[in-house]
Amino acid sequence: MRHLHTVLITLLAIPLNAEVGFNRDIRPILSDKCFSCHGMDQQKAGLRLDLAEGALKGGKSGKPAIVPGKPDESLILHRVTHPGEDRMPPPEKDSIDPLDKQQVDTLRRWIAGGAKYQTHWSYQKPVRPEVPVVRNTSRVSNPIDRFILSRLEARNWKLSPPADKARLLRRVHLDLTGLPPSIQEVDAFVADKSPDAYRKVVGELLDSKRYGEHWARQWLDLARYADSNGFQADQLRDSWAYRDWVIDAMNADMPFDQFTIEQIAGDLLPSPTPAQKIATGFHRTPTCNVEAGVDPEENRTNQVVDRVNTTGTVWLGTSLECAQCHSHKYDPFSQEDYYRLFAFFNNTPLEVKGGGGVTYNFYGPTMDLPLSGKQGIQMKEAQAQLKKAETQLASAKKEADTGFGKWLRQKKAELDRDRKTTPAWNPVKFTKWASSAKEPFELLEDGSLLAGGTPGNKALYTFESRAPSTPVASLKLDALTHKSLLNNGPGRNTTP
Repeated sequence: MRHLHTVLITLLAIPLNAEVGFNRDIRPILSDKCFSCHGMDQQKAGLRLDLAEGALKGGKSGKPAIVPGKPDESLILHRVTHPGEDRMPPPEKDSIDPLDKQQVDTLRRWIAGGAKYQTHWSYQKPVRPEVPVVRNTSRVSNPIDRFILSRLEARNWKLSPPADKARLLRRVHLDLTGLPPSIQEVDAFVADKSPDAYRKVVGELLDSKRYGEHWARQWLDLARYADSNGFQADQLRDSWAYRDWVIDAMNADMPFDQFTIEQIAGDLLPSPTPAQKIATGFHRTPTCNVEAGVDPEENRTNQVVDRVNTTGTVWLGTSLECAQCHSHKYDPFSQEDYYRLFAFFNNTPLEVKGGGGVTYNFYGPTMDLPLSGKQGIQMKEAQAQLKKAETQLASAKKEADTGFGKWLRQKKAELDRDRKTTPAWNPVKFTKWASSAKEPFELLEDGSLLAGGTPGNKALYTFESRAPSTPVASLKLDALTHKSLLNNGPGRNTTP
């Protein structure tokens, strides 16, 4: 119904004696009522109505659907007004209403007027128009002024007075660089009485580095340069080199065909330069989701779709998204065309990989940037300083290790002198022992204790002995083997 409302509003605004236009008046009717069966994707009964050739040829009936200038001989009018089951759209298509009286009348008037098909103006080759003749030639400084003046003079309107020099300078500064002029620049321009003062200012602004920075912003928006990296984890994307490439291209006044080729396929050119590879950063900025739950292949496919749609929007000046699911209703793009273009970009590897099952990491392509002459010198100096520092660190570590060994031997000697004897392990002489599980113990000749009886599931052993006369530094408990234990122990497990 949304399309139907649009059609009706458009038709009501057209005077009855006005020429009916195909794109404005007829295509919406055919798109809503006919193209699903007789359009780009499907031609039932061999009839296609989105192209003039198909409509003039007709379908299997052998009769043309449209006879220019002869509505009564045009089969399409008979079919859309038929009272019975032969009516089109067919009655079984519940979602498509039949044409109303006003739509039928518009279709009839179009056929009577010659049934001229049209392509959209954006697909028509531009034709240079004749430059209009105007009365006020004193305000003409270029051909565009004549077109503006002709429209104004037709309404008896006049141009506004020229802006003062300060205002004019501010406008051209903001337009070309995005920055206002300084007070000194305004004073100098106002004081310059030469006839080419404005031309000189424009030339200086076009040569300014600020020019490329200002106009690169709009292009970088098309390249998704400042978009978030993902939906959740907005990681840093190091693509500043592409930003600089765009700025340099703007300032160098690079031809648009070269500007296009290098951004779409700079890396595929014969022996591509580093700058041409950097230019392909245009398509390195689609969303790359790395949060938990991401399917890597789905993410890759979404990136390809983004590249296709962005290419269509930026370079074709049209939206291709419709053709992801069906052929375009208003533009000459089929769903097959969409996925042919998709195939050009569908050669990229996965750019995210799992990180322990809960997160994903980006591991897409990277590129080592070349260094300029000054940067190369700075890099060599930094590398020399790093090597010197690493040598000093290795020497310091060696010296530290040597000093530590000397210090350790010294401390051991001091400890020996203080204790008079070298510390040694001495067995404890037990005086009392007990088990919370009532297990008996036998004191063996070597001073160790052997538990006997049935092992308990849990038991707390308690041992007592007299404190030695010398200082105690550590206490060690050993579980020993014995021939009475299963497999000689040391555990008391009785199950083989």
